[in-house]
Amino acid sequence: MKIKSIILPTALAFFLSGAVCFWLYEYHSFKVVPRIAGQDGRPQIAQSDGQVKIIEGQLEQFDGEPSELTGQWSGFRGVDHNAVVASDTPLSRQWPTEGLPKLWEVALGQGYAAPAVYDGRVYLIDYDMDNQRDAIRCFSLDDGKEIWRHSYPVKIKRNHGMSRTVPAVNEKYIVTIGPKCHVTCLDRVTGEFKWMIDLVAEYGTTEPLWYAGQCPLIVDGKAIVAPAGPDVLMMAVDCETGEVVWKTPNPGGWKMTHCSIIPMRLDDEDFYVYPGSRGVAGVSAQDGSILWKTDAWYLRVNVPTPVDCGGGKIFLCAGYNKGSMMLQLENKDNKIIPNVLFELPPETFGSDQQTPIHYKGHIYGVRPDKQLVCMDTAGTIIWTSGSENTYGLGPYIIANELIYILDDDGVLSLIEATPNRFNQLAQTKALEGHESWGPPVLVAGRLLARDLTTMVCLDVAMK
Repeated sequence: MKIKSIILPTALAFFLSGAVCFWLYEYHSFKVVPRIAGQDGRPQIAQSDGQVKIIEGQLEQFDGEPSELTGQWSGFRGVDHNAVVASDTPLSRQWPTEGLPKLWEVALGQGYAAPAVYDGRVYLIDYDMDNQRDAIRCFSLDDGKEIWRHSYPVKIKRNHGMSRTVPAVNEKYIVTIGPKCHVTCLDRVTGEFKWMIDLVAEYGTTEPLWYAGQCPLIVDGKAIVAPAGPDVLMMAVDCETGEVVWKTPNPGGWKMTHCSIIPMRLDDEDFYVYPGSRGVAGVSAQDGSILWKTDAWYLRVNVPTPVDCGGGKIFLCAGYNKGSMMLQLENKDNKIIPNVLFELPPETFGSDQQTPIHYKGHIYGVRPDKQLVCMDTAGTIIWTSGSENTYGLGPYIIANELIYILDDDGVLSLIEATPNRFNQLAQTKALEGHESWGPPVLVAGRLLARDLTTMVCLDVAMK
């Protein structure tokens, strides 16, 4: 009996040790599969347990019809990437006591992904929880009826929602980044599949905490994305073919953050700005070479995107007690040099989630105490909304000198975008749910807003 009592536990221990070693080997011994030339016209490779697999997409057609309304909101922060729009439709400065007219409502999977709009069609990346699929959806701006849906299988669990990115759209293509870093390009009108890149499998991207938050760009027919993998920081991909046009090296090993890329111009140089986990870089729009970089600002869990404040100024901010910083780019001897103009502590200005707006020489944003603030580009606070007017994690846009801002619980407020004073003009309950964190969109006098599970279209036009 004594021998058995020793042998059995010992055997069990050896068995468990072997199982753990086998698991560790299987889990860590995968290889990153390079992109295979000539295979860009079909669903791309994904990787699991060292085996190359095909992600099979599915296109479904529905009875929705595109609206004849004109206007665009072609990606994250709109056409000019600054969350500012000059609406041709006059906008109401006073709202009915019974609330804004709701034109339509659509149920969504859990998430914070905001829509893009192009020529009467509304585009959104969603997650189908029942079928465990990312779903790229196209709706009518008129009535919210679905026109088509392209979906592909991805297993994820709720982690502060699922989808959280905004598609990029132009006249021909729609490009999305899914929660687990799948970059997909479709025909904007028909939903026909063009190509897919699995950034994790093909470029060694480390999936960010809470899933991908980076929104893609389309510039001159090329999708601009930042894999931030071991070898590639940023790249441009031809939207028609899926071929990589250029790649930016990543010698510092920067990893992907939740920030999106912004286009900028200094003198005659066009470049893209991206904050990775260990710094901020400016990448040439011509060939992907690094024009400048700095480690003066870095944060692994960085969410707000850089703000172009004009004249080579870049405003950076974050939560987690990080605060904010203004960089000044200077062209010296044909080299761009980034210098720190100032830093602000979080109690002066930081932002947990939303990207501030630079508008007419001032910066508007919601800081960690949930107050809306206006400050100048020297970092001086001009006004605050006060502790009696707070906006949670407040997504916001500016249209026709008006700030539209949502709080966590779907209350929509209308505030003058002026440095003269804080002046709230109207307020209404726009959404019934909670976690209303997707940035609103305004096209043709219609405001699209969402909470965790619902998207609504509100009429904000002047009557």
